[in-house]
Amino acid sequence: MKTLHLTQIAAAVFTLCWAAGARADDLAPKEPEAPVMQKIEVKGAAASYDARRDDTASKTVVSSEEIQKYGDTSVNDVLKRLPGITIGGASGRSGGEIRMRGLGAGYTQILINGERAPAGFAIDSLAPDVIERIEVLRAASAEFSTQSIAGTINIVLKKALKAAQHEVKLSEGKGSHFSSPGLSLQMSDKLGSTSYSFGGNAWRYMYNRMTPSFEDGADADGMPNLRRSATWRDQGRSDGFNLSPRINWTLENGDTLTSQSFFNLNQFASNSHSRTATELGAGPDYDRIDSTYSAHNGFGRTDLNWIHKLDQGAKLDLKAAISDARNTSDSHQVGGNGGLPATLYRIVTSESSEQGFSTQGKFSRPLTFGKPADGDDAALEHAISLGWDAGVTQRDDSRIQRDADLPGSDPINSDEGFSAKVTRLALYGQDEWNLTPSWSVYTGLRWEGLDTRSEGNTFDAVQQRSSVLSPLMQTLIKLPNKKDQLRLALTRTYKAPSTAALIPRKFTSTNNSQTEPDRRGNPNLKPELALGLDASFEHYWGEGGLLSASASVRRIENYTRQGLLYEDERWVSTAINDGRAETRGVELEAKFPLRVLMNNAPALDLRASVSRNWSRVESVPGPDNRLDQQTPLSATLGIDYKTRDNQLSTGGNFSFRNGGPARLSATQGGYSSVRRDLDVYALWKLDPQNNLRVAVSNLLAQDYTTETLYNDANGSLNRTSVANGETQLRVTVEKRF
Repeated sequence: MKTLHLTQIAAAVFTLCWAAGARADDLAPKEPEAPVMQKIEVKGAAASYDARRDDTASKTVVSSEEIQKYGDTSVNDVLKRLPGITIGGASGRSGGEIRMRGLGAGYTQILINGERAPAGFAIDSLAPDVIERIEVLRAASAEFSTQSIAGTINIVLKKALKAAQHEVKLSEGKGSHFSSPGLSLQMSDKLGSTSYSFGGNAWRYMYNRMTPSFEDGADADGMPNLRRSATWRDQGRSDGFNLSPRINWTLENGDTLTSQSFFNLNQFASNSHSRTATELGAGPDYDRIDSTYSAHNGFGRTDLNWIHKLDQGAKLDLKAAISDARNTSDSHQVGGNGGLPATLYRIVTSESSEQGFSTQGKFSRPLTFGKPADGDDAALEHAISLGWDAGVTQRDDSRIQRDADLPGSDPINSDEGFSAKVTRLALYGQDEWNLTPSWSVYTGLRWEGLDTRSEGNTFDAVQQRSSVLSPLMQTLIKLPNKKDQLRLALTRTYKAPSTAALIPRKFTSTNNSQTEPDRRGNPNLKPELALGLDASFEHYWGEGGLLSASASVRRIENYTRQGLLYEDERWVSTAINDGRAETRGVELEAKFPLRVLMNNAPALDLRASVSRNWSRVESVPGPDNRLDQQTPLSATLGIDYKTRDNQLSTGGNFSFRNGGPARLSATQGGYSSVRRDLDVYALWKLDPQNNLRVAVSNLLAQDYTTETLYNDANGSLNRTSVANGETQLRVTVEKRF
C-alpha cells in the first residue's frame, strides 16, 4: 500500500509539473519590442546541440561539472543521484552494485571508454576527477556490446582539451567510524599540434565498524528451534590511486593520433572478529572467528586511436589496446567453539592475472539521397557506419586453501587452479537517417560471438561457444509544436555468463548452512536472451525545462538464478538456467529552472524523477518472485542554486530506494530495507584560482537491513544483517595554477 501511495504521489507531481510546463511560455518573461533596432542572437551548432534531445538513438549525457558537484570520491556516489539508477547495499559502503531498471547481476552493462573492465576491477574505485562524462543508454545501440538487457552506462575518461588547465585538490572526508583523505592533480596543455592531459588521484580509506546479525529458525510446525545473535567487528585500511595520461597529435593532413592510458592500483588490509551467542538450538560450527585479510589489485590499459578523414565527409576510426590486471589476496582464519581451544586454522591464498588485447574499427560516411530538383521536399540524409570489435583475454587463476589438522577439527584442503581464454568478435552496421525534418530513424544489426575455453587441475577441460544476432531499431518523432517528441525502441539484447560463473570450482564457507552456502560455477550455463520495447514522451519548455515519461518491457529467455544444492553434507550454491522472466517499468522525470515559471525568480534549478519497476520469474512461485531482487521503486529530488555573481553554488539531493521481500526460488528468499540518502553541498569561488567545496552526504544516517531466507518442508531459517548508517562530511580545497 505504501508503494502504491508513493506512485500516486509521483503521478500527481508529474501532472502538476506538466501543467506548469504547458503554461511556461505564458509565464516566462518576454522581451519588449525594440522601437528602432531588433536584436538577433546567433548560436553555434555545437553550443545548441543536446544529445538527449537531438540524437535518434536515446542517450543521456552527464557532464563533468555535474559529476564533480558534490566532491565525491567514488563514481557510485555520482550515479546514485541520476534518474533511474540505483546502487545496491548500504550508504557509504564500497562494493555496491550499479543497477538500471532496478536490475544488477550483469543485466546492467558498465563500460569504461566503451569497453568492459577486467574481472576484479572495482568500478567504485574510479575517481570522478578523471571522468569527462557519463553516457546513459537505456536502449541498446550497435556500436556498443548488446550485453545490456537493463541498459548501458559508459564512463568516458577525460580526453577533450578545452583550455590549458592545472589544478590540484586536497580533500578530507570524515564520519563517525571512518576517515578518507584524498589528493587529485589535473594538468593539460597544448604545444603546437600536440596536446596532452594528465590526471592523478590518490586516496586512503580507514574504518572501524560493528555489524550485528541474527539467525532465527523454526520447525515444520512453526515452533522456534533456533535463535542466535552475532557481532562482527571489522577494521581496515584501503589505499589506492588512478593515473590517466593522454597525448593527442594532429597530423598535417588533418588526421589525429591519440594515446590514452589508465592505471589503477589498490591495496587493502583488514582484521575482523566475529562472536556468536546461541540462545536456542544448536550453535554454529564456530562461535568465534578471528580473521585477517589483505589484497592487492592492479590494472593497466593503454590504447592507440587513429582517426583518418576521407573524401565526402567519410571517416575511418581505428583503435588497438592492451591491458593487464593482477590480483592477489591472503586470508587467515582462527575459529573455535564454547571457549575451548581453536579447532580451525585456515590459510587461503589466491592469485589471478588477466591479459587482454582488443581492436575496434569503424567506417562512417554521410550520404544524401533523393534530393529533389525543385527543393520542395527535404533530401534523405543518412549517417552510415560499419565496424568491428574483437579481442582475446587470457586469465590464470589459483586458489590454495590449507586447514591445520587440529584436535576436533574437520580439515578442508584444496589446491585449485585454472586458466581460461576468452575470444570475442563482433561485427555491426548501423544507419541513422532523417526521413523528414521531424522524423528520424536509427537501425542497427550487431553479431557477437564468444568462445570460452578453460582447463584446471580439478575439472575436465570446458569449452563454450555462443553467439547472438541483435537487430535494433530506434525512432524519434518531433511534433509540430517543436517542444514535444516521441521515442520508440525495439531491441534484442543478452547477458553472457561471466568466466568465473562457468568454472566448476568450489569456494567453501566457514559456517556452512542454507543461508551461508559454498559456491561453485556451472559450465553448462547459457546466455540469457531478451526482447525489449521502450517508448517515451518528452516535452521541452522554456530554457532548460524537460518533462518526460517512459515505459519499457523486457522478455527474457534462459533466465539465470542461483540454485541451492545439498551435496556431501554441505550446502552449495550454483547458477542455473531456469526458464523465462519478464520485467516492466515506467519512469517520470522533470527538471527546469525556476525562472521559466515566474518573473525575477532566484537562480534555482529543480529536478525530480520517479521509477517504478515490476518483474516476474515464471519458474518461481509468487508472490514477490521478482527478477534479481529488483528494486521496485526509486526516486530522486534535487535543487541547485547560484548567486548572480556565480561566487556561491549550493544545493541538495534526496534519493529514495524501496526494498521489500523477494522470492528467489521455491525455498529461497530475501529482504532489503528502504534506503534514503540526503546529500548537500556548497561551493565557494574565493577567487579565479581558489575554490572551497563542502559536502555532507547521508545526512539521515539510516541503517540498512538485509535478510536471507530459507523455507522447506522441514522448517525455516532466517538470517538478518544490519549495516549501521553514518553521515560523512567532506571538505575539498581546489587550486588552479
